[in-house]
Amino acid sequence: MLPFPPIDPIALQLGPLAIRWYGLAYLTGIGCGWWLLARRAHADPAAEWTPNALADLIFYAAIGGVLGGRLGYVLFYNFREYFANPLELLAVWRGGMSFHGGLLGGALGLWWFVRAQQRSFLATTDFFLPVVPIGLGLGRLANFVNQELWGAPTQLPWGVLFTAPLAGPLPRHPSQLYEALLEGLLLYGLLAWFRRRSPRTGMVTAVFLLGYAGGRLAVELVREPDPHLGYLWGGWLTLGQVLCLPMLLAGVGLVIRARLQPPAGHRHG
Repeated sequence: MLPFPPIDPIALQLGPLAIRWYGLAYLTGIGCGWWLLARRAHADPAAEWTPNALADLIFYAAIGGVLGGRLGYVLFYNFREYFANPLELLAVWRGGMSFHGGLLGGALGLWWFVRAQQRSFLATTDFFLPVVPIGLGLGRLANFVNQELWGAPTQLPWGVLFTAPLAGPLPRHPSQLYEALLEGLLLYGLLAWFRRRSPRTGMVTAVFLLGYAGGRLAVELVREPDPHLGYLWGGWLTLGQVLCLPMLLAGVGLVIRARLQPPAGHRHG
């Protein structure tokens, strides 16, 4: 077993202002994603991604993702607590974000953007989604620092003894690190590979949906469910798994759609 490292969730204290690793993870993810998208836009002038268009894309996706992530967490996981303390909705830096809510919110933000720019929605998501795993991976590392979303008890040698009171005295799966690896590093590499090799519109988006859902479904098997929710059925089915099912269906549908279309470079009209 491994002791939890002595990491303070607060990265920097400036008088009354506490800068947390959780907030820095989001800012770093947005900044790195913006930089990578700008490089790709510069390398492909035909895509017509001007600096202003790219800034608008990041703005709408980030705002939609953060708002959707927070509202999704409230609605899916902790409605009663936030209904009793509505001001806590604003305390995003303390944690409490739902990926699935963020995905819906980000998709709505992108839809608003492409509608105004008269662009293809799937072509835009194919361009944007390959950088999202950077933020996902950093966010899961921040979950580890916050000692939240830990895994079930384990006797494996890499089980972590979390010091948070609710974690108890037993070593647990560091499920946050599993997700940082699967939803962050590996998904980033997978999307980078497909982006270079699949010219069919929508295929990169499909790989993102399937890759995230597959990794999340696997980790949920060893992740401790929220105590106020527990397992939904059979001692293994969690809300996170249920919320991944629409992603799987959408991903499969996009694969079928992409396979029925000619590659982007061979279309006419």
